[in-house]
Amino acid sequence: MFNSGSENKTKRIITPRIIVVVLILFSLMGGIAATGPRVNDTRVNNPAVDGPILDGPTGTVGPTDSVESVAAFMKVYKVLMSPRCMNCHPSGDVPLQGDDSHLHQMLPQRGSDGKGLYAMKCTNCHQPTNSSGVHTPPGHPNWHLPPANMKMVFQGKTAHQLAKQLVDRKQNGNKNRQQLIEHGDDALVVAAWNPGEGRTLPPMSHEEFKAAWETWLKKGAYAPGPKAK
Repeated sequence: MFNSGSENKTKRIITPRIIVVVLILFSLMGGIAATGPRVNDTRVNNPAVDGPILDGPTGTVGPTDSVESVAAFMKVYKVLMSPRCMNCHPSGDVPLQGDDSHLHQMLPQRGSDGKGLYAMKCTNCHQPTNSSGVHTPPGHPNWHLPPANMKMVFQGKTAHQLAKQLVDRKQNGNKNRQQLIEHGDDALVVAAWNPGEGRTLPPMSHEEFKAAWETWLKKGAYAPGPKAK
C-alpha cells in the first residue's frame, strides 16, 4: 500500500512536468517555424530590405525573394542614375543635359504637363527622331519631363528612396506591378539606348535592364536598405 501510494504521488508530480516540457518544446518549434525562411522567401531577418510592393488587399502576387529583388534593383539603380535617365528626372524644373548632367543651357522649364512652358516647348528642338550630328538634340515623338504634379525625381535619390518612390502609386502615375513591368518597354525609356551621337549609353543593355527590372518587381519590389550603395 505504501509503495502504491508513493507511485501514484510520483505520477501526479511527473505528469504535469512532462506536459509543461512538451508544451515548451512545441512552443519553441513553432517559433522556429514562424521565423525560419520559407520556400522562395528570404525576407526573414534581412535588414537590407524594407517590405514588398502590394497589389491590393490580398498582398503580394507570387513567390518573393528579398535578396534577389534587392540585388536586381541595384542593377536597375545604376541605369536610372545614368545621365540618359536622370537628365529627364531632375530635382528641379529645368532638365539636365550632357554626360555630366549640367543644367540645360537654354533653361527650359518643366511646365504643368512636363512638355515645356509658353513658347519654349520640348518638341521645338526635340524632333520625332534624333537630329544628325554630334551632340545635337535627341529625338522622340513624345519627348517630355514628368508632369509638375508627379515629378518622379531621380536626381539625388538613394537606392532606398528611389525604389520606394517607384512603387508608390501616388508618385508613379498610379501604376500597379504589371503596369510597372510593362513600363520597362515604354518607347521613351527605350530611347535612352539611342541617345544620338556623342552621348554615352546606360551602363548595361536594354535587355539586361529589362531583366533586372522585371526580377526586382516580380520578386517583391523590395527597397534596398537606407545605406545601400
